[in-house]
Amino acid sequence: MSSNYKFRDQECLYFITFSVVRWIDVFTRREYKDILVESLKFCTKNKGLELYAWVIMSNHVHLIIGTKGEPMQNILRDIKRHTSKQLTKAIADNHQESRRDWLLWFFEREGRLNPNNETYQFWQQGNHPIELWSNYVIDQKLDYLHNNPVVAGWVDEPEHYLYSSARDYAGGKGLIDILFLI
Repeated sequence: MSSNYKFRDQECLYFITFSVVRWIDVFTRREYKDILVESLKFCTKNKGLELYAWVIMSNHVHLIIGTKGEPMQNILRDIKRHTSKQLTKAIADNHQESRRDWLLWFFEREGRLNPNNETYQFWQQGNHPIELWSNYVIDQKLDYLHNNPVVAGWVDEPEHYLYSSARDYAGGKGLIDILFLI
């Protein structure tokens, strides 16, 4: 990974993205997205993750985060490790998942290519952290993150997408308690 994409200052806010290997559309079922939501909730309560904005798309996740506890790279490592195990188990146990065998085969194939894995690789390596160094950059990333479901054609307004913090910023209550940027 390029040296431009590292957590250089734990005091700063970061925009991060992590993606499913090969950009496979996994988050098409609520139960899969809920696993990620629960992991983010756990980390905000127990690991010092400061969550300012989030969205779960079909094959990737965007977050704006800070920390008041563990280093951000450790929190993200733990989120990815935990969710990859939980998600592959949920897929394996879901007899209604029409792509179950293919998904598990693919994650196992990717896992064999990386000696750091036990069996599967669910997430791509890296988190692509971008330091948010000005209000302009913060606003730009917040708008980009919240408008992802609109651009994807899933909703007409960002706050109508359940798996995002956009409804919090629009005055409603989202699935995860967040800290506000504005």
